[in-house]
Amino acid sequence: MRMRTTVAVAVGTLALTALAVPAAQADGGYGDTAITKVTVNGGKNVVVGTSLVKKFTVSVTAKDDSGIEGADISVHGPGFGYLSSRTTCSGSTCSATFTVDPKVDLPYSNDYAGTWYVDAWVDARDGDYVWTEKARSFKFQRASRQTVNASPEPVRKGRTITVTGWLSRANWDDFKYHGYTNQSVKLQFRKKGSSTYTTVKTVKTNNKGDAKTTVKASVDGYWRYSFAGTSTTPAATATGDYVDVK
Repeated sequence: MRMRTTVAVAVGTLALTALAVPAAQADGGYGDTAITKVTVNGGKNVVVGTSLVKKFTVSVTAKDDSGIEGADISVHGPGFGYLSSRTTCSGSTCSATFTVDPKVDLPYSNDYAGTWYVDAWVDARDGDYVWTEKARSFKFQRASRQTVNASPEPVRKGRTITVTGWLSRANWDDFKYHGYTNQSVKLQFRKKGSSTYTTVKTVKTNNKGDAKTTVKASVDGYWRYSFAGTSTTPAATATGDYVDVK
């Protein structure tokens, strides 16, 4: 992955010592330094679309009797994906903010979507350190969209309503949204005056990402499709389409 962010720089000699760690010491350390918490993007998956720049922060909290001096945080994932950025520390917590421009940093490949990991090196003030690969995992995903249309509107009670929708996701090959095929989506209904949706049935999208099914009209309410998401694609739910039943 090509990066626009600055290569990691840390306090003191961290950058040099981190590069010098042999492969056999991928996880390890010296002294009583320990990583106690790793947070990625506030606990949410990292979702990237086709044009908007995405920024997310990784925070690593560590402990040592002498205090924390500095850190080096990077992330890596499938397709040889790798992101590195400047790491800064405040007290026991060190953070790095990563910037992803899909048209610059994702060189025409969807292979980067999936499970990513955080690698962290933390230095203490007394020379102790800890180095951990895969300190935490997170999902790096292709943005998704779900639409819905219920018709006819209005409709007579007992007549058939046809509910169509399109499930799509960002394609980093051409930076457009393409249909997400052969995926299960839930058709849900919310009665007028209610705040709760109930699943009516589950249907599969076709080879273009389209979903289509029919139901009988009974009462006024809202119809929508809801997609639960996959490891590479986040959940997506359409805004309910209101149908007036006469």
